Amino acid sequence: MSVWFEGSNEINCNLDQVKQSFENLGDHYAAVIGLMPGLTSVELVEQGSDFVTIKTNEGLMKRTNISKHIENESVIVELDEEYQAGSMTTTKSHILDEFTTSGTGVKHRVVITNVEASGLLGFFYRNFGKSNTGGAYLNSYKTYFEAQNP
Repeated sequence: MSVWFEGSNEINCNLDQVKQSFENLGDHYAAVIGLMPGLTSVELVEQGSDFVTIKTNEGLMKRTNISKHIENESVIVELDEEYQAGSMTTTKSHILDEFTTSGTGVKHRVVITNVEASGLLGFFYRNFGKSNTGGAYLNSYKTYFEAQNP
């Protein structure tokens, strides 16, 4: 397992919000992905108990093998992602999201591993995109959950 990105941040929300959001994977992922920079359209195409398929203005994203481990003080979600960005490149990765109760809200930790990306654009993505992509991923979750605060 090769770690491509690992990072964390604090989210001003409670763990019950996180647990509730993951009850509907399609709505959850469409909303969170819709907050990623550069995405102007996000549409849920299909969902099941352990997968979602989302169409964006950049291409088709498939999140499969989604597993959720929900405890009193934590939510851990793992998945495989394949994102076909037009005809230019396809990326594949494994994502671990860990949400734990902290003194000020929820700590979100993400680990992205096993990144594969084809072509010249894939080369640049693999070698130069990790901090932008990882940071944007963390920020989209923060924005999503903090917007739901009463």
